[in-house]
Amino acid sequence: MTAQASADAKINRIEQIHLPVKNLAKATEYYRDTLGLAFMFQAANMAFFNIGGVRLMIGEINSPDQGPGSSIVYFNVADVRKASAELERKGIAFVGPVETVNRTPTHDLLLRIFKDPDGNFLALMGETPRA
Repeated sequence: MTAQASADAKINRIEQIHLPVKNLAKATEYYRDTLGLAFMFQAANMAFFNIGGVRLMIGEINSPDQGPGSSIVYFNVADVRKASAELERKGIAFVGPVETVNRTPTHDLLLRIFKDPDGNFLALMGETPRA
């Protein structure tokens, strides 16, 4: 394989994530209105959102092989605690408290997990500078 062919085959970033949902209208409302994601468009039984250049596609389950709860989408936020408080104000019930998943000399990596109405795991994730 040539160097160019190897470079062309390299995975560079996440382009799109798919989450299966049971009710597209309810899920669209949740992701757009409750989480505040930028709605892009709806096509057939799918809705698309833009999250910092990465597309989230939610699509109604159309096969017995599909099902909610099989993925986790991690949303980057500037302040996990503030974002958690805002989502709790909107009725989000988190699975547990804010967790510190990694500590470095300069920052802590924080995480907080919750679920969408279909049982898909979602998480807030962000770095907090250490004092």
